[in-house]
Amino acid sequence: MQTILTTEDKAAKPNLRQKALEYLAKREYSAQELQKKLLQLAQRHQHQSRLQQREDEFAGDESAVDIDETLSVETHAEIAQIIADFQQKNWLSDQRFTEQIVHARQSKFGTMKIAQELKQKGVSDTLISDAVQTLKQSELENARAVWRKKFKHAPSDRNEWAKQARFLQSRGYSFEIIKKVISDSNEEWIASESLGSRFY
Repeated sequence: MQTILTTEDKAAKPNLRQKALEYLAKREYSAQELQKKLLQLAQRHQHQSRLQQREDEFAGDESAVDIDETLSVETHAEIAQIIADFQQKNWLSDQRFTEQIVHARQSKFGTMKIAQELKQKGVSDTLISDAVQTLKQSELENARAVWRKKFKHAPSDRNEWAKQARFLQSRGYSFEIIKKVISDSNEEWIASESLGSRFY
């Protein structure tokens, strides 16, 4: 007798609300990021359930399987409701998520890279703009610290300058910041060399 699996809502279906709470217990999430994780979780469950059903039907012949990964309207509505409820209770906050990202990333990355990450996570333009203003206050100082950790001396030629600039660019610093950091490092190196020569 054929078993028919009508939806992804079967006994083994994960408790999406509980999973969302477990995710948030570990760290902050943006609303879009949490929604995406819950959708992926529901989709994985649906895929596994339907694959199991088809394996039973076709005796393990996966070439005959055509699996529809479209989630039901009910599942989408359930996830949207969880997100809205968590936001209303302030368990989920894009503001807090943004602050956490800024705090965690600013000592290693520039404004452009952090802003790009926030945008990818679905953070609003307003929150990103506020974050950028905060980051700019200490960006030059942070860029200098990143440069010092990687390089022990100022560039000695154009190739070395380009290498150092590429490194800082890969960390998300603007050309204006890069130019300032490398130029200042060159001046510091000249000054230290000059100071050292007085003792010889």
